[in-house]
Amino acid sequence: MAYVAQVVGVVGTLTAAFIAVRSYVNANRRAEEARARELETRHSQLYMQINNQINSPEMLGADFDLMTIDMRNTQDYVELCKDKEKYVALAHYGIYYEGIGILVREGLLDIKLISRLLSGPIIWYWEKYGPGYRELRREMNFPRLYVEVEYLYDRIKEYGMEHPELGVTSPVDI
Repeated sequence: MAYVAQVVGVVGTLTAAFIAVRSYVNANRRAEEARARELETRHSQLYMQINNQINSPEMLGADFDLMTIDMRNTQDYVELCKDKEKYVALAHYGIYYEGIGILVREGLLDIKLISRLLSGPIIWYWEKYGPGYRELRREMNFPRLYVEVEYLYDRIKEYGMEHPELGVTSPVDI
């Protein structure tokens, strides 16, 4: 009789342990799913903020100024610095794209979505102003000047080559 009681006790303990482990695993799975949904929501909110910013009146106004700016070398840059509105427009976009480039490099933004949202403007911006920035890096001994914009440009071009169905790989396609 004592033996049967011991067996029943062991079976009961094992059953309780099994139920506890299963409950713990299920709770962890639900928590992980909730964290994944929360992360997806935060990414969606961030993409919408980027979209709203790029389409804000300030950026659209800077767009107009950006179209009229020529900067192929250091001398062009020095002249540009004399026109505050044009300098601010160029710097505003550069700083904005620099931040996006950092987030892409760190894996906090998905190149797929950034490419779909901003490939045309970023390609246009870097192909127009990148040569001037490269010269400024050398002549002003500022090797990090907009390297994240260049990184972003390179990733977008790579992604465009890997996914031609997106249709935007150069400014001609805009």
